[in-house]
Amino acid sequence: MEHPYGYIKDNKVFLKGFLNQPDRIIGEVKEDEASTLKYFEDRFATVKEKVENLKKDIEENQNKGSFLMKLIHLRDSLMQFDALGDFVPLIEDLNKLEIYLEEIIKINRERNLEIKRGLILEAEAIKESTDWKETTEELKNIKLRWIKTGPVEKEFEDEIEISFNSAIDTFFENRKDFFESLALQAEENIKIYQSLVIQAQEAYNNPDAKKAFEISKRIQKEWKASGKVPAEKRQPLWDEFSKLNNRIFSRFKREMQSGPRLNPREILAKMEALADDMKRLAHQETSPMTVSQGRKLQNEWKPLSQTRPRDANLISRNFIFYSEIVFEKSFLNRLALSKHSDFRDKPEAEQTKIKIAIIRDLISRDESELKTVKENSANFKSSEPDFEIMLRRKISAFRRKIDVKNFILKELSNK
Repeated sequence: MEHPYGYIKDNKVFLKGFLNQPDRIIGEVKEDEASTLKYFEDRFATVKEKVENLKKDIEENQNKGSFLMKLIHLRDSLMQFDALGDFVPLIEDLNKLEIYLEEIIKINRERNLEIKRGLILEAEAIKESTDWKETTEELKNIKLRWIKTGPVEKEFEDEIEISFNSAIDTFFENRKDFFESLALQAEENIKIYQSLVIQAQEAYNNPDAKKAFEISKRIQKEWKASGKVPAEKRQPLWDEFSKLNNRIFSRFKREMQSGPRLNPREILAKMEALADDMKRLAHQETSPMTVSQGRKLQNEWKPLSQTRPRDANLISRNFIFYSEIVFEKSFLNRLALSKHSDFRDKPEAEQTKIKIAIIRDLISRDESELKTVKENSANFKSSEPDFEIMLRRKISAFRRKIDVKNFILKELSNK
């Protein structure tokens, strides 16, 4: 029995070949030939409806490119679908739709490439920021927009992924290094506090009340100048430290005696000599010996500074400046060793390069904190007479810290 798109032979149902395909068996006669042909015609109507539904979905949806694979699978299935009908127009319609969708996808991917390159520029612009909290949120937002943006052409995928991830990774590596250095600094600060408690105990045990009192005043200032540590670790040390210093002061008040004093000219000369010695140490390479000599000079300086002449202000500033250089160099060396276990084995040029990177990061942090202090001072006013003095001293201390680090940076850069 013949059919426009097939025939029945030897009780088998055949579909006539199309698009260079041979005739093929699609079924067999079950009850009678007419009902069998009707069954396979109905199957064709079903698949034709699928094609029409797909065309309608593509027309009605904004994200048309998402239907491309569905279209390809449907078209491939038509070549092997068991039904009687004219498959050629359906396949031709799907071929035209494929070309249309591929053009849309191409346009979308070009737009996606433009968007992603813009996001790379946004990430690049803030990758070196030290405003950790705000920048982290900004980069999370940028990354979310990146994920929501569709794919780009294959030839650009690796390039833009590498560029984007590099900018993101740069910031988060910097943030990680910053907080690691803070943790390291906190550990160093705890050691400083512990050392000051030991010094307070030694001063308390010193039979010379005046000498003990001088040490007490010095270490109390060092305590105030020491960096931050978690409160739960600092408080027990402070309790012990303050108790010892209070006892030292009480004893000094009871036993205070006046002794022979140098005249102002002699004090000035002694202070100049100590400042020159400290300056020489500041220009030397750091070592346990230079640190020890620096502390010795500070101990000699302390009693002189309590009764310094008016003309000694510049000398005092120089002494303090070069003192901080000596101890900052020592800290920089410890920081380099903590970050690079093989630091001592590296060539001198590479050691210098590592130190330069660390000191620049420390300068950036100090400048950021100084900026915050200035902004806070502009937003906060107090009627307390000592407030302005305290604020000026704090800002001055930050500036001196930055100057000290810049001195070390310049010295390292000239090597």
